[in-house]
Parts: sequence; structure tokens; C-alpha cells
Amino acid sequence: MTKQLLIYESARPMSAAHHGKMSVEAVADYSFSAGINAVPLMGLEFVRAATEYAIVFAETKDGVLPAVVLGVRPNENLFVSPDAKWEAKYIPAFIRRYPFVFSIGSDERVVTLCIDESHPGLNSSGRGQRLFGDDGKPSAYTGNVLEFLKKYQAHYERTRVFGKHLKELGLLESMQAQVTTPMGEKLSLGGFMAVPRKKLRELKGEALEALAKTDELELLYLHLYSMRNFIDVKDRLIGSAASESAEPALTGAPASTEEKVH
Repeated sequence: MTKQLLIYESARPMSAAHHGKMSVEAVADYSFSAGINAVPLMGLEFVRAATEYAIVFAETKDGVLPAVVLGVRPNENLFVSPDAKWEAKYIPAFIRRYPFVFSIGSDERVVTLCIDESHPGLNSSGRGQRLFGDDGKPSAYTGNVLEFLKKYQAHYERTRVFGKHLKELGLLESMQAQVTTPMGEKLSLGGFMAVPRKKLRELKGEALEALAKTDELELLYLHLYSMRNFIDVKDRLIGSAASESAEPALTGAPASTEEKVH
């Protein structure tokens, strides 16, 4: 089955009829995300994520959204270890919500809680947390999942507004990360955007004040700060200390040297 929303193999609406006797056991297995090189990031997550990940922006069907870079090659997540552990202190909420996800109807008013039935922790042996009680009603665990996803969706909508503002202000520019490995292999990661410092400095007072009042200005500086983490992505790729020939260069406006220094 084609993956849904990047990481879901077989998401199915939850129901007492089908999942009434099912439980979910917590397993530290992130293999479900091993084939993706970026995931969406909510604005609320910038403070935690900026110290470990490069935060960029991408055009999606829902508009411009922030994302964290997880790899250079299209189908490779460098933050998942060979034994399927996550190799960073902060795990993006997009990953943490797995195996659950909301399915939103075409009118955007009907929301259905779904679970990926390929999740290794899903079982009918009573291991972990029950999804439904013996009375067929959602368990307290499922109630907590619902609350988490509702908050996630609310932050998703706020983050969409943030991306819309950046686009309206004309702050975003296409960029590209390039890596040359010690073996001479040249890799390029494109399809993302960043906010150049030059454009931020040129903002007029009214626009700058509006960004400051909504805390979006803070998010932009966290984005700029995070760009240095492309070095870590490169180091994870080549598995060795940085060398002159392997330094990642961000090409296209803004000037790459400025983004690497700050």
C-alpha cells in the first residue's frame, strides 16, 4: 500500500467493532520513518528543534510549512540508527503522534481518528494500553491521544498562518544544500526555502512590528540559527569529522557564507 502522510502504511479509522480488543504497546522502533528526509514542524517546536535540526520551509498543498531536514538523499533519514532508535534529544511531534493520525473530510468538518495497523506495537494480546474498554467506549489512553492530536491540529493551523505571512511578505527564497563526500560523491538537497537575513533587515517598521507582536520574528531568528545544523546532517551522512571538501554549501540567494556563520 502507498504510504499516507509520509509514514503511514495502512491507516484505518478506529472503531470499537474492529479495534475493541486491541492494545498499543510502546516500542522504541522508528523504522517507520527511515525512508523520509524531512518532516513538518510546528511553530511551537522551533525552540526545541533549532538546537538539533536545520529548519527550512517547503511549499505544500496546504501552503508554506516549516520542516526539519533529516537527510540529504530522498529516501534516507539520518536520525534513525541501524537498530531503529531516534538519534536526537528532541523528536518532532509529527513523528511522536505515530501510529495515530486524524483523517479530515473533504468539507474539513468531519475528523476521524485513525491508527496505522502496521505499527509493531498494535496487538490483541493485551500488551500495553487498551484502545477501548470492555463497554466499547474509548479508553483513557485513547482520550489522551485525541487531546494530543487536537492540540497538534490547532498548532498546525497556526503554523499555516505563519507560512502564509512569510509568503505575503516575500521573505522566502529557494535554496539548495550541497555535500561532497570524502569519496567524491556530490549530493544536492533542493526543494526548500529559507529566509535570508538581508530580506529580514530590509523589512519596513510596520511589517517588522507585526512579526514581533505575533512572536513570528522570534521563529525567524530560530530558523536562521538552525541553519548551522546542516553541518550535522553532513556529518551524519559521511560518518566522519568535517573536512574542507565536505562542507555543505547553501546555494542560491541568500549568500551561503552569511547563513553558515550566523
